[in-house]
Formats: sequence, structure tokens, C-alpha cells
Amino acid sequence: MINFLNNVSILILPLIITAILSYAIYKKTPAYEVFVDGAKEGFTLAVKIIPYLIAIMVCTAMLRASGVIGIIENWLGPFLTHFKIPTQTTLIMLTRSLSGSATLGVLADIINQTGVDSYATKLAAVITGSSETTFYVASVYFGAVGIKKFRHALLAGILADITGLILAVFVCSKFFL
Repeated sequence: MINFLNNVSILILPLIITAILSYAIYKKTPAYEVFVDGAKEGFTLAVKIIPYLIAIMVCTAMLRASGVIGIIENWLGPFLTHFKIPTQTTLIMLTRSLSGSATLGVLADIINQTGVDSYATKLAAVITGSSETTFYVASVYFGAVGIKKFRHALLAGILADITGLILAVFVCSKFFL
């Protein structure tokens, strides 16, 4: 089964590209021109969202550098210990909604500190996969299309992140503890 999945994973990207090009030929669509137009739009969008990206990255860096995360870890320590949540995962719980790259950096720190087979690493990995970068998505995508009032979407995203965190802890405690 593992060999089959490895072979499928090697072939999947060439198959997708072949399928897209075949469909373009079938529909008589100029695939290269459409691709270039899409790349132009992507570049224009990237230029529009740079200020929002910088704001998110600065906020994440300020949280780490100011020591606020250490204070929060100390404050939440007894609560987390009660639910058998490693305190190393506090930062990943806080940064996941802000920045995917910051979360991956925190995940790498957790892996280096506790090892790849530790419960903290497994929980951090599941949290990373079960939640979204809500503030990043809201600021970038709503900012790109000019929507300034997105508080209800942000609230829904935060509630989804909290639900993802709770379910990640529940599932990991059942599978890995």
C-alpha cells in the first residue's frame, strides 16, 4: 500500500498538468495566453496585499519579542496541564490564526525541543493542520477586494479556529496519550 501511494504521489502532478492541457486543447483554449493572463493578475494581487502581509508579520514578531507569549504560557500553564496539553503548544495555538509561516517556525521549534515522536509535536502538527490563518486570510483577501467591514467573517473564522483547537486536543488525546 505504501509503495502504491508513493507511486501515485510521484505521478499526480504530471497527471494534473496533462489533464489541464488536454482539456484546454479539447475546448480550443489558448492555454499559454490564459496562464500568462492569470500570472499577471496574480502579480497585481500580490502587490496589493503586501501592506497587509507586512502588518501581520510585524504583529507576530512583536508578540514573540515582547515576551507576551512567555507571560501567557505561565498564565495558562495550570489550565493546560489540567487538560494534558503541553505548554510548548501555547505559542502555536496563538500564532496559528495570525500567520502560517510563524506557525511553521514554532512547529519546527517544538520538534527541535521535544523530538518528532513527542506528544507535543504530534499535537502541534494536528493543530497546524486543523486550523486556518484567519487574520491573514481576512486581511489579505478582504483587503485585496476592498472589503473593510469583515467582523462577522472574522468572528466565524475565530470560532472555527477555537473549534479546531478543541477537536485537535480531543483527537490527539485519544490517539496519542
